[in-house]
Amino acid sequence: MRRPFVTVTYAQSLNGSLAAAPGRPLALSGPQSLAFTHQLRAAHAAILVGVNTVLSDDPQLTVRHASGPNPQPIVLDSRLRCPLSARLLRHPTHTLWLATTEAAPAERQAALEAAGARVIRLPADSHGHVALPALLDWLGAQGVASLMVEGGAQTITAFLEQRLTDRLIVTLAPRLVGGLNAIAAPLDLTLHNVRCRMLGEDVIVEAEIDHRQTAV
Repeated sequence: MRRPFVTVTYAQSLNGSLAAAPGRPLALSGPQSLAFTHQLRAAHAAILVGVNTVLSDDPQLTVRHASGPNPQPIVLDSRLRCPLSARLLRHPTHTLWLATTEAAPAERQAALEAAGARVIRLPADSHGHVALPALLDWLGAQGVASLMVEGGAQTITAFLEQRLTDRLIVTLAPRLVGGLNAIAAPLDLTLHNVRCRMLGEDVIVEAEIDHRQTAV
């Protein structure tokens, strides 16, 4: 059993912000880089966000600005806070997978399952969040070969901090935004095979993470 290949991808301002403030989504990608992001979605078997992204953005996580199949949507939701009104529960091609812990309320699970979700209970880490290694092991057992992690800041940071990321793709928008940083913890990761290109006015930086050379 192999864990999925994990790609962490997000758009940020030149000074590293995802948004001006938590809970206030900010569109940073230009049309060409947005189409590129949707191509990436189509190239992955599954796509994952944290529940805070669902609460603030109500995303669809579908492929709409490119051609290709929709990835399997997954939400990290340790306490099952996903709203019953979330658009992901009306996904056009997939049942939403909610990764949670044993501490989540059973009645909340019943309500979300009645709304169409599949609830997956996994071990918790020391902070009470879903243990990401356990999630990746479970996904590997389901045959999920590739996973795209799209946000938000807490989820991005967790995958990078725990050395669970194979590839990093960052869209740099030509804006300066003071606010919510994309990476919310001290990190020192060595990137290699770095490639940069322009898409419209945005810069796409793509790199692999060499954990053997990572300073801890």
